[in-house]
Amino acid sequence: MLYLAEVQKQKGGLLSGGGKAELKLLACQRTDQNWSTVSEEVIAAEDASKLNDGALVLVELNPNRQVQRIQEAGRPLVNILQNFSRQLEKFKLKEDEIDQWKQSLTFQAQELNRREMEMEARLEQLQNMEDELHQLEEQKQEVDTSRSEIERLQAEIERNRQELEGAWEHLRGEQRRLEERQADFKQGTVLDEEQSRAMGELLDRLSSRIPPTETVTEHLHLGFELLEKQQAILSPHWEQLQQQKTAIAQQQEEVERLSQILSDRQNVWQQGQNSLAQQTAQLQVNTAELNNKQDYINLLKEQLRNQEDLYQQIHTLAATSGDVVLGQQVDVEALQKMPLEELQKIVQDLQHKLEIDASFVHDQEQELKYKQEAIEELQNKLNQASDQDHINLELELTDEKDLYEMLNSSLVGQRRNMLQHQKFLKQHQNVLLRRQGHTIADEEEGNQINLGPVLLQIETQRQQYSQEIQKLEREIEQMRAGIDLAQGMIDNQTHDLEEKQQELKAIEENLLSLRTATAQCCGRVNLYEEVLQPIQDCLDNLRQKLQGIRESLDQFQETGDHQLQAIAQMRQTLQSLISQPELLAS
Repeated sequence: MLYLAEVQKQKGGLLSGGGKAELKLLACQRTDQNWSTVSEEVIAAEDASKLNDGALVLVELNPNRQVQRIQEAGRPLVNILQNFSRQLEKFKLKEDEIDQWKQSLTFQAQELNRREMEMEARLEQLQNMEDELHQLEEQKQEVDTSRSEIERLQAEIERNRQELEGAWEHLRGEQRRLEERQADFKQGTVLDEEQSRAMGELLDRLSSRIPPTETVTEHLHLGFELLEKQQAILSPHWEQLQQQKTAIAQQQEEVERLSQILSDRQNVWQQGQNSLAQQTAQLQVNTAELNNKQDYINLLKEQLRNQEDLYQQIHTLAATSGDVVLGQQVDVEALQKMPLEELQKIVQDLQHKLEIDASFVHDQEQELKYKQEAIEELQNKLNQASDQDHINLELELTDEKDLYEMLNSSLVGQRRNMLQHQKFLKQHQNVLLRRQGHTIADEEEGNQINLGPVLLQIETQRQQYSQEIQKLEREIEQMRAGIDLAQGMIDNQTHDLEEKQQELKAIEENLLSLRTATAQCCGRVNLYEEVLQPIQDCLDNLRQKLQGIRESLDQFQETGDHQLQAIAQMRQTLQSLISQPELLAS
């Protein structure tokens, strides 16, 4: 099982080669991504003596709590932290996506509720219109009934008028005969009793032929009452129609106001869109310039890497070849004068240090081997992965390759240092062997080549490249900060434009709804007026006809009174003729 541990060393004597090393267990790996703390336990580990006190290592223990493998924990911890960061980023993206879905669902629910309320309001309006139309139909039926009654009364009045005209003609004939009788009377003709009785009967018949007008007057008043009732029922509808016309006028004013607001805000949004396009174009120019500088700095870094490779190759050549040296040499004369025991101690220390370096390089090479295996495994997974997991695997593969390159680069210098330590140790060992009386067969120190000036020139070029790279990196950092600031401003402006666009959309929807409602109200008012106007015209026509009947009835009443007066005068004349017996005797 794999544990995270801390190296603890106890101080020891110089001859013992250092203190006793122990491992203090801190955490235990449960799964690939799950670590848990453990009770502080200390385990002895001789292999940890070459590590520094307080160093963090990853140690693998067998079931008997014995150390199987130790490696430094720096890179694995970096990997764990990077994986943890990636997981946090993934979780954050998922949370943002969930929040966006929640906002979208909330907006859709609000929109559905608003649509539902509008539908309910429109259904209620339609129901009210149906009720009003039903009432108007009932009123129209009542008006038709009143019209039939008035037409019946008009026909009855016309019949009475015709009868009155016939009676009036008969009265004129009787009056003419009476005048003839009076003319005969003046000539000496005398009415006898039979003729007087006949004249009286004729006058009675004439009086009885004048029809009474009280019934017609009563029906006429009833018609006017029905007409006023219908008008009283119709007047509130006219008032409601006028109110609706006023409301439509107000809605039309609101439509014009919203249209003006929409036009103004569209102009402002278009100006902001143009400004955003200009800023985006400038940002693209700055980004292109940044990319050019980044390409140049990559070229310089490539040159620097080439110089570093050359530098390392020369060091490797100097470390592996006995004919090549790098500046500083072993002071053989000082080693010849040094006490033999001290020289032996120095050789032992150098050998011990070389063993530590060799062990560390070996561990790093094992770690590099594990990284290579992990890269190959991720590559296999990537070849067989689905489209959904392809991006995540590519990111993990890129991170693993970057870690592999970093570890490989650090190993190059460590191998070089180890080779230099080997050569340095070999020089000390040669001096020790000569002082101990042994013969050195391959000792040719007189013909060695010093590559120190070459390395100095390479180092100078490296410094120049480094300075140029630092200068460009500072410029790139400033440009990147400016680009980030510009990008932030563009993002804010884009967000503001999106909000303004949403406001414009809301205003357009409100304007469309208001226009639709106004059109519906106009249609309803027009339909209302189309229904009311024929009924009102019918009532006005009935009122005019009733008024004409009233005038005709007044004339008929006046004519009947005149006829009665004429009959009364004829009776008086006839009575005066009958009351003169001397005329009858003569």
